[in-house]
Amino acid sequence: MRKKLMGLIGASVLSVSVIFPLSGEAALGDRTLSQGMSHSDVKELQEHLLTKSVYPYFEETGYYGPITKEAVKDFQENSRIQVDGIAGPQTNQKIKVLRYGDMGKPVIKLQRLLKEWGAYTGIVDGMYGNGTKSAVANFQQQKGLKSDGIAGPQTFSKLNQKSSSVSGTVKELTVTSTAYTASCDGCSGVTKMGVDLKKYPEAKVIAVDPNVIPIGSTVEVEGYGKAIAADIGGAITGSKIDVFIAGQNSAINWGRKTVNIKVYQ
Repeated sequence: MRKKLMGLIGASVLSVSVIFPLSGEAALGDRTLSQGMSHSDVKELQEHLLTKSVYPYFEETGYYGPITKEAVKDFQENSRIQVDGIAGPQTNQKIKVLRYGDMGKPVIKLQRLLKEWGAYTGIVDGMYGNGTKSAVANFQQQKGLKSDGIAGPQTFSKLNQKSSSVSGTVKELTVTSTAYTASCDGCSGVTKMGVDLKKYPEAKVIAVDPNVIPIGSTVEVEGYGKAIAADIGGAITGSKIDVFIAGQNSAINWGRKTVNIKVYQ
């Protein structure tokens, strides 16, 4: 994680997976989005804001409230464009450009598209690292595009020409689960994806090994509910997860247990 949180208990287990198809996605950029709106495009906007680590909440709600407006303003300021908290054409175009350091669902989609073209042989981990950057640059070179390793509109236009089989999946796993809290001395409470767990103690967040569960995935955990895989940890390797529970006693009481999960990618 970006700043260390407190892992309470260690764990390990074997896993088995099954794949099922999911439905299609929203189309961010079709309209200007602003505070007070509720729409599937807002949910996709929030996914991209989370990818840029400026959306401090823990789930995509589809409602454009004050939190989303402030996140848009943060992104606009970082991007050096007009800061008004409105997701218009310029903001929507820029936020959909993926680059080194981004992470989350949009990166998962990018990596799967690259795999469909045979351009990426790494793990679909939801993290735009050197391997993904290199794969994007090589794909761009092959297609006669500027080879900068940044996935913008032209790159996605080419990638989407072979996207018929690139759809969402549900992967079922059996893992060992432990729990952690953000309330310890010296803990920042900020996850790898930038979610502030001290600000949102009701968050449903889990730490994962991105080699097993892509970061940014929605994960349904037996006995915990649906959560976002927004964190990582040095002790979380293989088929292990760490669930966030605000209260330290409650986190300890969670203990170490084997649970079934569903990973929605």
